[in-house]
Amino acid sequence: MKVLAFMVLLLTLRPTLCAAADWREPPGITTPRTIASEFMSTAQTPEDEGHGLTAKAVEIGRAYDFPVTNSMVVSWVVALGLIIFAQVATRKMTMVPQGAQNFLEWLVGGLYDFMTGIIGPHLAKRTFWFFASIFIFILSANWVGLIPGVGTVGWGHHAPGGFNITQPLFRGANADVNMTLAMSLVFFLSWLVWAFQEVGFLGFFKELFAPKGESQGVLKVLMIVVFFAAGCLEVVSILFRPISLSFRLYGNIFAGENLLEAMSRLVPGFGWLIPIPFYFLELLMGLVQALVFMLLTAVFTMLMCQHEAGQEGAVHG
Repeated sequence: MKVLAFMVLLLTLRPTLCAAADWREPPGITTPRTIASEFMSTAQTPEDEGHGLTAKAVEIGRAYDFPVTNSMVVSWVVALGLIIFAQVATRKMTMVPQGAQNFLEWLVGGLYDFMTGIIGPHLAKRTFWFFASIFIFILSANWVGLIPGVGTVGWGHHAPGGFNITQPLFRGANADVNMTLAMSLVFFLSWLVWAFQEVGFLGFFKELFAPKGESQGVLKVLMIVVFFAAGCLEVVSILFRPISLSFRLYGNIFAGENLLEAMSRLVPGFGWLIPIPFYFLELLMGLVQALVFMLLTAVFTMLMCQHEAGQEGAVHG
């Protein structure tokens, strides 16, 4: 149920971010965003149009005034496929697992043991549902984005170099910064909840600003000032974590898809052959990026909750 709730929250937050990104400034008001948009539109030449993946997902329709983009469609397909697979694998469970149940138990069991070794059994029991869901979803979305037809089927026009797709029907889910930002914000909210549950509201701020170790006199005053300054820097770092997480994943997947398209256009007539070695590279990159996102979020959680988690583990042990 927690995994299903996570998927619903993620897919609900995504259109909101897309709607915010689709907001237009009132006419007559010049902002840095409008200046950047005008610069990009004037800098793009007709020869460049249709070559390479656009930085922004293409809107292919609207549902109740919410924009529906091509990357959003892929994220829905991936989420629906994972939910159906989980339901099929657990519909008739047996003591000796076979087929889909065997694969699901191997995947979940391996991830649980892996996370237990990193953040400990106490935190793993509380947070595993999120880390496993985020890893499986990112990995599936990355690999689905490599299926032929994603980014190459849609609307376009004929050009001297061939047919250029200007409005693809499908786009990799993680090649849209709205998707990666939504996952990062969901983690940030979950991280706050876990931190308050583990160390408490007062302990949360003590972990950030309180001096560590024993000191007296002038040294104690100096340590208070130093740790308070370090805590302020840590707050800035925490606030930037969703941005760094989202752009790290988005940048790598976006660059990979552009690389595949560039390789397909490198030698006319051999567009089907040249990208094949790079497909294997992107398969590995999709796995690495899913691991990086999961491990970074797990380490961020452990750094805030490890002290209290250790005490709880000692008590329960």
